[in-house]
Amino acid sequence: KQWYQRRVREPKRDLRRFVKWPKYIRLQRQRKTLYQRLKVPPSVNQFTQTLDKQTATNLFKLLKKYKPETAAEKKDRLKSMADSGKTEAGKKPTVVKFGLNHVTALVEKKKAQLVVIAHDVDPIELVVWMPALCRKMNIPYCIVKGKARLGQVVHKKTAAVLAITSVKAEDKNALNNLVSSVTTNYNDRFDEIRKTWGGGK
Repeated sequence: KQWYQRRVREPKRDLRRFVKWPKYIRLQRQRKTLYQRLKVPPSVNQFTQTLDKQTATNLFKLLKKYKPETAAEKKDRLKSMADSGKTEAGKKPTVVKFGLNHVTALVEKKKAQLVVIAHDVDPIELVVWMPALCRKMNIPYCIVKGKARLGQVVHKKTAAVLAITSVKAEDKNALNNLVSSVTTNYNDRFDEIRKTWGGGK
């Protein structure tokens, strides 16, 4: 049709197909397609089995109570400790632990009570061995959606893993409920998870 002859405005077309998308978006889409078409080994496929919404909501409620202190909060705590001259006043708060090396050390020493792993860590090799280590050390672990969501808890852009080492007395019941739920869904299903392949559609 020759729209210019009729002096009518050309209709808007959906040009998204012709857009040159940024490289990171193309890689995301290609990875998703490959994971659907190729056979995905169980060690990688286990990261598609994330925690259900209700349990994840309860988990993040608990994690937010134990956010690490910011630099300003730490400065205020140390200042108040120096002013009062008592170490008890500035006692280090109970917080969630983060960082791959730190969490690994806590798991190996059996100090972690619950380990939370992000499902979208890239490259996946960074955390692909973590569930096996947790199972070996008999520590409850779970896989949740979003490294960015974990990062928000610890004032970072992203976080691959978090660990809870201790909680206050009033939160022990909530932690025990989470641990029992997580153990049923992940630790106790070890044999099933390690035999379940993904993709190949």
